Amino acid sequence: MAAPAGRYDTICDQGATYERVIILRDASASLLNLTNYTARMQIRPSATSATITKELTTENGGIALGGTAGTVTLLIAAADTLGLAAGAYVYDLNLISPDTKINKPLYGTFTVRAAVTR
Repeated sequence: MAAPAGRYDTICDQGATYERVIILRDASASLLNLTNYTARMQIRPSATSATITKELTTENGGIALGGTAGTVTLLIAAADTLGLAAGAYVYDLNLISPDTKINKPLYGTFTVRAAVTR
């Protein structure tokens, strides 16, 4: 699974549930088997910032892995997106294999769009 990371820019609406399902495939277009993997994703103001705006992990319920289906589901509750300041951030997603190898399949911008209806 050591392919270079792909860019995926995403938008999160402040005050709404953020849920994205991503399907990962290998170079031959086969679904990746994510059984026994863990994952983590950090959202920061910039790549060099020490501030973590939001962290999603398989341990905290922010990421669910779909095993042989190759899916990665990202989830942020509406109450949590309401607490995110509108603006542009960056993120990357790390997958950790059972033998502790780390792969980064995705990175990109994470834009929080301000809520109008409150």
